[in-house]
Amino acid sequence: MVVNGPIARALDINAEDNLFGPGWRANLTIGRAVRLVMRNVCGSRPGTLDRGTLGHPGKLSYVIAENEAESPWLPLHVERGLRPDQSAVTVMGVLTTLADDMRISGNVMGQPQYLLVLAGEHMRTIARDGWTKATIRDFVFAHTQNSHAHLKRTQRMTGAPEPGDESRMRPLVESPDDILIVAAGGRAGAFSAYVPGWGSRRASQAVTKEVKR
Repeated sequence: MVVNGPIARALDINAEDNLFGPGWRANLTIGRAVRLVMRNVCGSRPGTLDRGTLGHPGKLSYVIAENEAESPWLPLHVERGLRPDQSAVTVMGVLTTLADDMRISGNVMGQPQYLLVLAGEHMRTIARDGWTKATIRDFVFAHTQNSHAHLKRTQRMTGAPEPGDESRMRPLVESPDDILIVAAGGRAGAFSAYVPGWGSRRASQAVTKEVKR
């Protein structure tokens, strides 16, 4: 969940150091509330509907605000059709290094959407070199494609490799617009992260809605 606009500042939702870390009251409170709805209304309880093999702390704490004050780009909610002065929440069903990792570990067959979280040093370096959100999306889209031959060798695609499969490519996502980008996290250190969508694009897509007060 990504929160944008005045509501993020009013609620003191963390957008900087220890972005995904523990202990920030607003982030954890919202995450806990959402998780309780999923548990008590939807029945997503461990051992019943929720049969996760290992589990993940993101089930509780994947709530962040975008660092709009320091971001060199348009905020996520403005990109998705809202005004800067509106509050919004974007919910998802978590550059070369990111792209390589995404290409190898990603759900290329399901093609879910992805959220890129670019923090401090990465954000400043990329922006200084003239990269926009649009050019970042295009780069990541181009560098996260797998050949049909690779997908067949790793048994993600059925059948044996055929002539032409080495050059026949399948992108990680359907289009560059399926790569969402936010600027958030601490100022120090060259670290960023990506959060994959759940399941497939058909099963789950990011939705951005205004938060009315």
